[in-house]
Amino acid sequence: MTKFVYILLVVVFCFSCGEDYVPKPKAYLRLDYPEAKYVDAKLELPFSFEKNQIATKIKLKELKSSTKSYGLNLEYPILKGTVFITYKAIENNKNYLAKFLRDAEKFTLEHTQKADEIPTYPFENIEYKVYGMLSEVKGNVASPVQFYVTDSVNHFLTGSLYFYAKPNYDSILPAAKYIQKDIMHIMETVKWK
Repeated sequence: MTKFVYILLVVVFCFSCGEDYVPKPKAYLRLDYPEAKYVDAKLELPFSFEKNQIATKIKLKELKSSTKSYGLNLEYPILKGTVFITYKAIENNKNYLAKFLRDAEKFTLEHTQKADEIPTYPFENIEYKVYGMLSEVKGNVASPVQFYVTDSVNHFLTGSLYFYAKPNYDSILPAAKYIQKDIMHIMETVKWK
């Protein structure tokens, strides 16, 4: 009987030496976003810019403020996100400019508790007198991208990106990167009137 068990073990051992086991590879979501096509936003505002065509909904409202102010929402229904843009007139008042810059920086710094990192990218277009900063807030934060641009004399424009979901950085990263490119294009195409 023991010979039979040994023979059986040898046979099983010989036949079990087939192909090596290969673990199933990790699956990644395939997120295909349409190629960005930019068009003039065609709004009656003290500035103009180009927006991506997939930002299909635009909501505009005049804000109550001591200076001329507008709120503008660029909605991306496909990506379930919105870029909230606020325009404020500086009216050649350096105090207004200093306050608006402080507010923009303070808003970004409020994310430091949950952010892993906040790299900033300065922006300058001398030809059109557009100067600003883009902040990429990495981590599980409410607003992964914020920016502001100004001419330092008459105009100040600030914006931030929000998604209609609980912040999960890994999940929203592809959509955030896509819209971040659109925000950079907005900054590059801003022209003051």
